[in-house]
Amino acid sequence: MTNIPAKESWAAIRDVLERRDASALGALLDALTPGEVARALTRLDDEERESLLSLLEPEEAADLVEELADAHGADIIEDLPARHAAAILDEMESHHRADVLGEMDEEDAEEILRVMDPEEAEDARKLLEFDENTAGGIMATEFASYPQDTLIADVLKDLQANAEEYSDYGVQYAYAESDQGRLVGVVRLRDLVLSPQNRPIHEIMIVNPVYVLADMSLDDLAGFFDRFTFWVVPVTDEDGRMIGLVRRADVEEAMEEEQERTLLRFSGIIGGEELRSMPVSERSSRRLLWLGLNMILSVIAASVVLGHQDTVDQVFALVFFMPIICNMSGCSGNQAVAVSIRELTLGLIKPKDYFRVWRKEVVVGLINGLMLGTAIALLGYVFWSENPMLGPMIGVAFALNTVVAVSLGGIIPLLLRAAGVDPALGSPPLLSTMTDMCGFLFVLTLAHLALQWGLILPD
Repeated sequence: MTNIPAKESWAAIRDVLERRDASALGALLDALTPGEVARALTRLDDEERESLLSLLEPEEAADLVEELADAHGADIIEDLPARHAAAILDEMESHHRADVLGEMDEEDAEEILRVMDPEEAEDARKLLEFDENTAGGIMATEFASYPQDTLIADVLKDLQANAEEYSDYGVQYAYAESDQGRLVGVVRLRDLVLSPQNRPIHEIMIVNPVYVLADMSLDDLAGFFDRFTFWVVPVTDEDGRMIGLVRRADVEEAMEEEQERTLLRFSGIIGGEELRSMPVSERSSRRLLWLGLNMILSVIAASVVLGHQDTVDQVFALVFFMPIICNMSGCSGNQAVAVSIRELTLGLIKPKDYFRVWRKEVVVGLINGLMLGTAIALLGYVFWSENPMLGPMIGVAFALNTVVAVSLGGIIPLLLRAAGVDPALGSPPLLSTMTDMCGFLFVLTLAHLALQWGLILPD
């Protein structure tokens, strides 16, 4: 067993790079986990990463890049000379290659494609035409298929002759095609090995195989693998011709990546993915657009306070309560947003289900609003006992805004999805602005009325 060096992994890699020792570099990388390798690469500068990949054989470099997040792999590949990058991409599995190219700037990707192996480049271009969240976007195009009249002996001969290539693909099945090239059957490898070799594969194939179309969504694929125990499923075009394979593991990985991108968009990262190894200008722009929008919406919400300046001047205690009400209502609303986005992702609700979602959220909002409103009312009564109605008035405003917050939080993602806007990106600023505006409005309006009716006393 190779010992992992005591010093930090990136420092050890730098030492090996300085010596230009390819064998030592390979042994070091083998001793590190994929996570440690990814962490080390973020600590190396562009020149060091280029030097590292130049020391590795293209196949070894391809294996390393495949272990990284797509954005990280693209960031590293883009810094290489086009021919060096092309040699690495040529060795990658088709779906990993397409994912990395899809993360690159279009000009950089095209420059690399022009010097790649023509067959591999054409395959990559076809995969890039599919939406990344469909079966076509995550499928691998490496599979073993034969005309249905092919003899078992000929299939075995082909598998043995290309054993190294097929082992990289993780081949478990062979696929049978009709004379028109349509998928008609699946052949298990064990049946190939155990059956007489002079028989055609259509005699041992599983007929009417289950398959998915290239435009099947990622959510539907996840549901498919929940229903079936298959580890892989063939992908066909609309004419029934097999064009690739989708593996269960790749669907699970794609779902995790989509959830991570959703979290980043929800947090205001416009590009959906950011690494600190990316250029500062790119990282800044991904955040600045969202922050600028939030600033504008925050100014709109704050304008409500300016319209009730006299009320604030007369009851200065409101300054203490308003941030609490807005913050807590925002938290309640964000909980509802998170549930709606999750259910939209899983296909449990559709944009047209807004009334059902609203009805469910109102019940939760009423319960939580009454509980928390009572708590803040007691707080107000204890600390402002000389103004006994101030606490209950604040509690009512809090309860009302909680109901509004969860209602908006549940419905806004559905309305944005119906309008074709990413709910993870659009919901937070809209929810924040609207709950702040409503919170300020409830508190200040009720305080104004209470002052007029003599229920609370001015300072």
